[in-house]
Amino acid sequence: MKLSVVIPVYNEARTLAEIVRRVAAVRMEKEIIIVNDGSRDETPRIMEGLGRTYPGVLLLHHEKNAGKGAAVRTGISAATGDVLIVQDADLEYDPEDYHACVRPIVEGRCRVVYGSRVLNRNNAYSHLSFYFGGRLVTLCTNLLFGSRLTDAPTCYKTFDTALIKSLTIQGNHFDWEPEVTAKVLRMGERILEVPIRYYPRSIREGKHIRWRDGLEALWTLLQYRFSR
Repeated sequence: MKLSVVIPVYNEARTLAEIVRRVAAVRMEKEIIIVNDGSRDETPRIMEGLGRTYPGVLLLHHEKNAGKGAAVRTGISAATGDVLIVQDADLEYDPEDYHACVRPIVEGRCRVVYGSRVLNRNNAYSHLSFYFGGRLVTLCTNLLFGSRLTDAPTCYKTFDTALIKSLTIQGNHFDWEPEVTAKVLRMGERILEVPIRYYPRSIREGKHIRWRDGLEALWTLLQYRFSR
């Protein structure tokens, strides 16, 4: 089994080298795909250094910033592994949790696994607005699609690669996440959740998501439930 790790990056020069080091240290067969989404800081230069340090890393670039969803889509198209996981370039998530996220798919219990921050009661949140925003998006997902998720907006979305490649993802920004969740649930796929660790960063530390992204997520869920 080979894992494809897709890392979308936008102005993540401060943490990129460390997260790649942590990903590379995880003991499983994997490929690392870094997609630079038009960064304006030192990210491209750091990526080139990482390519020399880790020869197997695939480096992809968008000339202009197109959004996280567009970067993830580029990474998915290049993936050759059996299972695929999305890894943010910050240090909020622990790559050692890949084992828990991948295992149910390898064992044939499901084709989609979400790493739930909520299921790990030891986790903290940088601000209550992020916590309640995520819970609201999760509640609406469950009400609209009859699911029982605890953490729909989690970064650690893990897929059978053939399944995620079969989906046409249209969202270019953070809306790709509710879109893919909606499409997977509409297909009748079971999304299994496993507890993961979470080390939140604040907006001051570079967190990109904003309140308007939550509204966009809710609108995306409604669209894919009733009109698409």
